[in-house]
Amino acid sequence: MTAIVYGTVFYFILDTSARPQPFIPFLLVGVFVFRFFSASLGKGAYSITGNTKLVQSLGFPRALLPIAVVVDQAIRMVPITLLLAALLLVFGEPFRWTWLAIVPILLLMAIFCLGVAFIVARLSVHVRDLQQTIPFFSRFLFYASGVFFSFDRLLADQPALLAVIHWIPTYDFISIARAVLVSDQPAPPVVWIAAVIWSVGTFVIGFFFFWRAEVRYGLSD
Repeated sequence: MTAIVYGTVFYFILDTSARPQPFIPFLLVGVFVFRFFSASLGKGAYSITGNTKLVQSLGFPRALLPIAVVVDQAIRMVPITLLLAALLLVFGEPFRWTWLAIVPILLLMAIFCLGVAFIVARLSVHVRDLQQTIPFFSRFLFYASGVFFSFDRLLADQPALLAVIHWIPTYDFISIARAVLVSDQPAPPVVWIAAVIWSVGTFVIGFFFFWRAEVRYGLSD
């Protein structure tokens, strides 16, 4: 439904030269992949504060809570990905063996989402108002990730700004997902490199950032 709404609105708003083709499959991949990140971000922020009684009454590794959030979202992505494949076929995209590459792409993205969940889970414990700003941050990234338009077209004459856009993590994951699902052209190597760096770096930083406050999560404010 989200894809239908955005597709209907932006199909008429975007100029033909700015509208990527095929537009509907392009949009579907962007919406479906971004949903994985936004759900992990939003629910990850509440993984500790939303389970206060559990945290205070039982002794267990607190990292299991954000991990459970991302695992849950990854499991939910299984039927969503199958639905995405069916919709791509309906809208005229032929099946290609490159579609199978979406599995390692989503696994790589899950590592990134887990790192993000670790970070926002700890920050939300100390700064409760952060949870209120997450929807706005998520919405900003939604537009900055090129879900329904192509930055490569819009910023073709501004290589410096385009290079900055290429280092937005959600843009990278959406780009490589589109490359294997709706395009015959592989994603540029820099996009793959950026995606791997974001995944590994965010996970490592997020885990240690979360772990350093492990003993304080069960304490009352």
